[in-house]
Amino acid sequence: MSTQRLRNEDYQDYSSTDVSPEESPSESLGNLPPGAYQRLGESNSTTLNKPFVDYGDTVMYGLESSPSAWLRNHAHWGRRVVDFFLIVTQLGFCCVYFVFLADNFKQVIEAANGTTNNCHNNETAILMPTMDSRLYMLAFLPFLVLLVFIRNLRALSVFSLLANMSMLVSLVLIYQFIVQGIPNPSRLPLVASWKTYPLFFGTAIFAFEGIGMVLPLENKMKDPQKFSFILYLGMAIVTILYISLGSLGYLQFGASIQGSITLNLPNCWLYQSVKLLYSIGIFFTYGLQFYVPAEIIVPFFVSRVPEPCKLLVDLAVRTAMVCLTCVLAVLIPRLDLVISLVGSVSSSALALIIPPLLEVTTYSSEGLSPLTLAKDALISILGFVGFVVGTYEALSELIQPGAAPISTNSSSAFAYRAGYIL
Repeated sequence: MSTQRLRNEDYQDYSSTDVSPEESPSESLGNLPPGAYQRLGESNSTTLNKPFVDYGDTVMYGLESSPSAWLRNHAHWGRRVVDFFLIVTQLGFCCVYFVFLADNFKQVIEAANGTTNNCHNNETAILMPTMDSRLYMLAFLPFLVLLVFIRNLRALSVFSLLANMSMLVSLVLIYQFIVQGIPNPSRLPLVASWKTYPLFFGTAIFAFEGIGMVLPLENKMKDPQKFSFILYLGMAIVTILYISLGSLGYLQFGASIQGSITLNLPNCWLYQSVKLLYSIGIFFTYGLQFYVPAEIIVPFFVSRVPEPCKLLVDLAVRTAMVCLTCVLAVLIPRLDLVISLVGSVSSSALALIIPPLLEVTTYSSEGLSPLTLAKDALISILGFVGFVVGTYEALSELIQPGAAPISTNSSSAFAYRAGYIL
């Protein structure tokens, strides 16, 4: 079976870094849980002698080694399905960033005339009339287009460093505020409505799922053998951040907490600066999330044009993709619902449904233990149920909004995605 990638071999990859695939060791892939992805990726690298294998390649090669003739004959569809969900996921992240930037800048500008030095009383004297948040999204559009014209992942890592520094300072200041004067928690409900659980599922998957960036990052590392340690250490830190920031934020701001914790901060100059600083980090992170779908879509078009037109087509496709994310953000300007919808639709498929099913189809001939089969079945069923119910609830809320906004702490998710590139 042909294992030709979407990328045409004759196409000059403007998105490549200085580290070529040939410089990557054969074992440098597949260290992402669940175990199916890690095991399969390592197996494909050694048995197929492929020095550079991404998520789509892993699925395709895994299906090619399946005992089922039908799966082997349709293995290329496995890659296409993965590429589709990767595109939806990563561009969904980019849509969320548009909404985040617009909401935070709008709040800062509206409160500019009444912003004080008193950070203890969250009050503003006069709100300055301002434009709709959708117009703020359009204002950011040309600057984000220029950002994605940077096609080198190593160059983008410089912006990642800037994003990490700005977000680190912001998080320290946010924690400093939310731990002070926490109200009596007895006034808060102990359990939320059952309708919020599917939306929470989508939000949690959105926050933790980063499967599209794992293998590209590992393959570009100078010392890929250390990637597993870095990954698990990073996930441990991120989990602590999620639990602490979400819990403290809820205790501090109550059930009326907004989609991003930054939107709940007082209108004083210190915390207005935090919103701007965090927004700067989000802005630079947009280019990092855009990298994966660009690597899939751009070569498909560029490989079909003459050499003199390749760069022009490359930039045109990137511009069109950024405009698409802006249009989608304008159509769905609810930060909490966009996060939940993206997580339920595509992140659950990439992180929970596909890996365990792939392990079963690939290694069934070797004899999987009943415990492994039960584990894979449980994870896939959980992912599928979350996919269906979470998508339904998010779409229902978009069509017929409830009386109160859905609380979703997404700030730590942004911090995780910005820092993950390192």
